[in-house]
Amino acid sequence: MSADIEFVPTPMAPRVSRRLPGVEGVWVFVFADMAVFALMFGCFMWDRHLQPESFEVSRRALDLTMGGVNTLILLTSSMLVVLAIDALKYAENALAPVFLGLATLCGLAFIVNKAFEYREKFEAGIGLQTNDFFMYYFIMTGMHLGHVVVGTVILAALALKARSSRAGGSIVAYEGGATYWHMVDLLWVCLFPLLYLVR
Repeated sequence: MSADIEFVPTPMAPRVSRRLPGVEGVWVFVFADMAVFALMFGCFMWDRHLQPESFEVSRRALDLTMGGVNTLILLTSSMLVVLAIDALKYAENALAPVFLGLATLCGLAFIVNKAFEYREKFEAGIGLQTNDFFMYYFIMTGMHLGHVVVGTVILAALALKARSSRAGGSIVAYEGGATYWHMVDLLWVCLFPLLYLVR
């Protein structure tokens, strides 16, 4: 024997408005920048297809340890930036400058490590005009290094801002800086296997 079930309407939960972290302009820049790098990645893979032996010999000349260390440095820095944003969201303002300061140090460590790697290549007589592989290597990693320098300056500025009385209120500026830094990290996560690992 079945009983009739009466439907009782319930009030709908309030709709939560969603937004992109930071400002829209940062996202436009991020997508445009990644499109440029994607084009270079495609050109690299095409030329690698045409010159497999030369590209493989050149790849073996790269220092896998230094590349791996730089990968760990940037992944750690991105984690620290996430922790800083969370600290600001939950009003733990004392932790935010600490995390941002450590992320800044990671950016500086990447720059120093990359400078040592470049110096090793130059001392070995390897440069931009050595062959097509190293042309791509120096152009792509050089552009990325420029992004790291800019991002490190941004992180340092945000760390100083977080230490000041201006840390309260909107976190849009912090989210914009974090978005840029995560893009820098993502680009390296693509560059590292493309240059150092792909055979």
